[in-house]
Amino acid sequence: MTVYLGNFGSVELQRQFGGEELALTVETSGVDATKKRFSFKGLLHGQLLTGDKLEITTTSGSALGLVSGNTDKSIKKYIHVDAVDGIRLYDTFAKAVNGTQTDAETLVAPSSDLSVKVKVENEMRVIAQVESYELNTERETVDTTVLSDEFRNRISTLISGSGRIVCEWEYTGDDNKELANYMLELILRTKVGSNFSARFFLKTDDYNPSGVAARSNDFIFYDVQGCLTAVALQFAPGNIVKISADFVTTGEVQLRAVVEPPDKLLQQDGSSLFLEQDTSAKLGMPGSTT
Repeated sequence: MTVYLGNFGSVELQRQFGGEELALTVETSGVDATKKRFSFKGLLHGQLLTGDKLEITTTSGSALGLVSGNTDKSIKKYIHVDAVDGIRLYDTFAKAVNGTQTDAETLVAPSSDLSVKVKVENEMRVIAQVESYELNTERETVDTTVLSDEFRNRISTLISGSGRIVCEWEYTGDDNKELANYMLELILRTKVGSNFSARFFLKTDDYNPSGVAARSNDFIFYDVQGCLTAVALQFAPGNIVKISADFVTTGEVQLRAVVEPPDKLLQQDGSSLFLEQDTSAKLGMPGSTT
């Protein structure tokens, strides 16, 4: 029997916006090119968070012109949002989290107010500093016992899930990992909810205690949609600051196994699959004589 250790798992999280495209306005007066900062008119507080990746597109189809050198009608950038909803744009997630003026994209104040559509586009990122996680799945039952039965009968119905993630707290970083501080922000995101997508890995690539070479790059993980229900912060002198995030699933819970395909293509009976070809034919690059 192969024994797997929990040291080689990970949790990937994808931010969920929880809404459609936002129709907003970039006012000329709201762009401070010197501080590389601007704001959206019509944006509600808490709708956008630091680290979100935005696609900003003009509704007129003309060039956006907000970022220096941009001639397209749209841009895709990571954002840093300050306490008064001022926004800076960055080309990487790590720079957006740090939020420095030096790394921000250079802005150009538009000649007139811009009507734009804003869409949040995010990808899966590994959560940094995860100490442990648990994922529970439960199936409800309905009692179908009738008077003539001698034993109680039940049938299975709906499946639900819940779990917890425990992390060492971190709010800034130098890589593209999702930071634990995001979950503290997510639970307070009142306008668009605290939904997320996640993958909980049981086995990752290059971890192979079985010793079977073909199993080295297999992935085993749970794929879930969830919603944070509680986040706790543990802070004590002399100890590592930790957070724990409780969640419930909001959709299907899937246990996925991504395994390497076999080296050979076989027929249904297990015998080799052969291709018919002209024995006089030769393989070569187009235009070659070999």
